[in-house]
Amino acid sequence: MEQDKQSLEAFIHGMPKCELHLHLEGTIEPSLVRRLAQRNNLPIPSSLQERSSGYDFHDLTTFLAVYYPNMKVLLTSEEFFDLAWAYLCKCKEEHIIHAECFFDPQAHTSRSVPFSTIIAGYRQAILKAERELGISAALIMCFLRDMDAGFAMATLMEALPYKEWIIGVGLDSDERNNPPSKFASVFERARKEGFLLTMHCDIDQQNSIEHIRQAIEDIKVDRIDHGTNVIEDDRLIELISKKRIGLTCCPVSNSVVMSDFKGREMVTLLRKDVLVTVSSDDPAYFRAYLGENILKLAEGCHLSRRDLIRLQRNAFEVSWISSAKRARFMEELEAYVSEHHV
Repeated sequence: MEQDKQSLEAFIHGMPKCELHLHLEGTIEPSLVRRLAQRNNLPIPSSLQERSSGYDFHDLTTFLAVYYPNMKVLLTSEEFFDLAWAYLCKCKEEHIIHAECFFDPQAHTSRSVPFSTIIAGYRQAILKAERELGISAALIMCFLRDMDAGFAMATLMEALPYKEWIIGVGLDSDERNNPPSKFASVFERARKEGFLLTMHCDIDQQNSIEHIRQAIEDIKVDRIDHGTNVIEDDRLIELISKKRIGLTCCPVSNSVVMSDFKGREMVTLLRKDVLVTVSSDDPAYFRAYLGENILKLAEGCHLSRRDLIRLQRNAFEVSWISSAKRARFMEELEAYVSEHHV
């Protein structure tokens, strides 16, 4: 049995992978928080003052209460570079060949860090990763849904000079009483400016189905982050399947903030021809990077290697890359399939 697990882990590790739901701010490991706090002569965040490693939380609310204070150690472009570079080096280790990374500028501009500082650091890391690691990466700018829609629009306007560096926009943070419709005008303007669109529809939230409906029919998103509650509505399942809207699902984070990792729902949707994908969300907090998320779904739902390859095909299909790059990545994946006789 242990040998079977090791074989599965090795297969997952070597498989060319694509990550589509990854918050750069969620990759800040405790060791990096401490190092950057010392660099900037800042106090160690309270979440780490009595812990040598890891973060302590039990649901979405307590997670966010730890998540945002840790960002205070990010002040200069160098720190944003260090954060993104550490994650992209992890991509190299995990054989992630393409990653589309969320970032939350409002969490930084609201504490007087210039937008230009944030984007410059992240951009530098992406260019270096492409040049030195052979990793493809892109940025998706998220708006914080528990902040005012006017602030989101102002952030969008501030991002326009950097349009070539940002592939799309998203919506994250606390979903309670913050439906997609609150940001309809912001996303309408973003689409007119050429950005692709995604939104978090977190699992088991109040009005989940209505929020998913708004995202699909009113906002007309290109992808949905999480979104497994769509399984409750056959019409919406048919719609996202027809429109080829991908779901970027995160098994491990689901299991931490809720009692169920939603594996059964993910697999049911996969069998219904929904473009389900797997990602790691905030891996430093949930202590699981992409490979570990895939392994959790594979073991928890007894997936075959063909299923795992299908998840990766889905991810490359709904990724926001050129046709030429998609074809190249698919060729690499199919070569792996042939090599392992899947």
